[in-house]
Amino acid sequence: MLNIKPKENCKWDIVSLGEVMLRLDPGDKRIHTTRTFDVWEGGGEYNVARGLKRCFGLDAAIVTALADNPIGKLVQDLMYQGGVDQSHVKWVKYDGVGREVRNGMNFTERGFGVRAALGCSDRGHTAVSQLKAGDIDWEQIFGAEGARWFHTGGIFCALSETTPDVAKEAMQAAKKFGTIVSYDLNYRDSLWRSIGGQSKAREVNRDLAQYVDVMIGNEEDFTACLGYEVEGQDENHSKLDVDKFEKMIRRAVADFPNFAVAATTLRNAKTASVNDWGAVCFTEGKLHQATMRPDLEIFDRVGGGDSFASGLIYGFLTGESPDWAVNCGAAHGALAMTTPGDTTTVGLSDVLRVMKGGGARVAR
Repeated sequence: MLNIKPKENCKWDIVSLGEVMLRLDPGDKRIHTTRTFDVWEGGGEYNVARGLKRCFGLDAAIVTALADNPIGKLVQDLMYQGGVDQSHVKWVKYDGVGREVRNGMNFTERGFGVRAALGCSDRGHTAVSQLKAGDIDWEQIFGAEGARWFHTGGIFCALSETTPDVAKEAMQAAKKFGTIVSYDLNYRDSLWRSIGGQSKAREVNRDLAQYVDVMIGNEEDFTACLGYEVEGQDENHSKLDVDKFEKMIRRAVADFPNFAVAATTLRNAKTASVNDWGAVCFTEGKLHQATMRPDLEIFDRVGGGDSFASGLIYGFLTGESPDWAVNCGAAHGALAMTTPGDTTTVGLSDVLRVMKGGGARVAR
């Protein structure tokens, strides 16, 4: 059971820790053939805070670091549109060419039909990857200001040898002040590859798992990051048997009884642009499953899982039932994949309409 602090004692509903990158989107073209890109801001942990602010109207802050140059200022300008508070953004002096510090960029094409989406990250030596324990005043954030919920994840922790220490320091401070901690495993092979691979990911994530109240991740994440296999799962993780997933989650909760909630999206990728989509959460010994949406048409799948997380968190922060929370997350994630960019462009009324089974007739 989650014991969430009341809002009147907290400045922030949600504080997220993670990298905010500049996403370069080639639209309906490919990265290696396009001549123009649209730009968005995005990042796994940031997207959750932005969703809670932009869609659900809660007070959200981001803890991150940016190199102080025009690219960093562009990311800042994009973040202003999302409304997430930037008072805990750490600005780092730029060396002129990026030998010492730079800002992360993420080139992502959307995919279509049999052509899968493709991402190419350019985020080595970034400002946020160089954060170390002691760089952020967590006592100020969780003690003096107060936060009801803290969110971070495996993407941030894969950025360098020091970022897991920052995450652990933040989690410990959050627990000290009674803040709920959520963590999205978000396994990315490309990020862990040069720093120890899957074995390192498992070592880091199992160490941090002891501080987590709400653990989020798909079946591949639970396997790669925590070591729990789904019996009978195919090698591409294209289909998921809910009963088998529940068995896996029960094993994880038995090992980590601090997991008050464990949640995941359910996705069967028929093509890059047509997926079966749903979600489940496990809490207080019971599995809650959202309405499945077969043959969901997808415009841009990036950020669907992050938007699921923000909808799920919103449900719990507002005192709704687990069934309501997981359905809110699934609906928000589905909507996020109908628009370009990593982040939500919808409002609470849109989410509620989809939750109620609303159709796609034109609104006039």
